[in-house]
Amino acid sequence: MRAREVEVPPLGLAGTLTLPPAPRGVVLFAHGSGSSRFSRRNRLVAAALQGRGFATLLFDLLLPEEEGDRAKVFDIALLADRLGTAVHWATNDPDLAALPIGLFGASTGAAAALVAAARLGDRIAAVVSRGGRPDLAGAALDRVVSPTLLIVGGEDGVVVDLNAEAFARLDRVKALEIVPGATHLFPEPGALEAVVEFAGDWFERHLVGARHRREAEP
Repeated sequence: MRAREVEVPPLGLAGTLTLPPAPRGVVLFAHGSGSSRFSRRNRLVAAALQGRGFATLLFDLLLPEEEGDRAKVFDIALLADRLGTAVHWATNDPDLAALPIGLFGASTGAAAALVAAARLGDRIAAVVSRGGRPDLAGAALDRVVSPTLLIVGGEDGVVVDLNAEAFARLDRVKALEIVPGATHLFPEPGALEAVVEFAGDWFERHLVGARHRREAEP
C-alpha cells in the first residue's frame, strides 16, 4: 500500500491518496458537515476499500479558514464544485488517469457527491451515500446517471424518509440499504461494518464493471 499527501489545485485542498498495488478504481470521499479527511468513519471505509484493491482519496472540501463559515459548510453547490475539481485532478494524475471513479459521500457530502455526479455524467462510475442527505441535491437527483447506493440507519429518524424520497427520484441503477438498529453515525456494534460491506460490494460491481467495459472498447 502506498500513500502520498496531495494538494488539489487550484486552491491546494489537502488530501491523502492511498494506492494499493494495481488499483482497480479510485473512490473520492466527500465528508459531511463538521468533519474532515481525518474522519474516523470515512478512514475505516477507505481502508476496507483499499483492501479490495481500490485507491482512495480523502481530502478536505474546505480550506482551514473556511471551516468555521457555516454558510460554506452547508453550501452544496460549492462543495460539489470542489468535488468536481478533485475528479478533474484525478483524471489527470498519472496514478489514477486510467481508473474508473466512484464517489462516497456522508451527510451533506452525499448531496455534494450527487450534484457532482449529475454534472459529470458517466465519468462517475458509482456513488455511495452513508447516512446522507441526498434530498439536499435537489433537482440534480433527476439527472444522476451513475449507479447510486443510499445507506441509512434504520433508527435515523426523518433521514430514513428523506432517503426514501430521494431514492424514488433517482431514475437509473439504484439501491437503498437500511441498516437495522443503526443511528445517524452508525456507532452501534456491527453497523459501520455493514456500511463497509454494502459500499464495497457496490463499488466492486460498478467500478470493476466500468473498467472491464472500458478495456473491451475498440
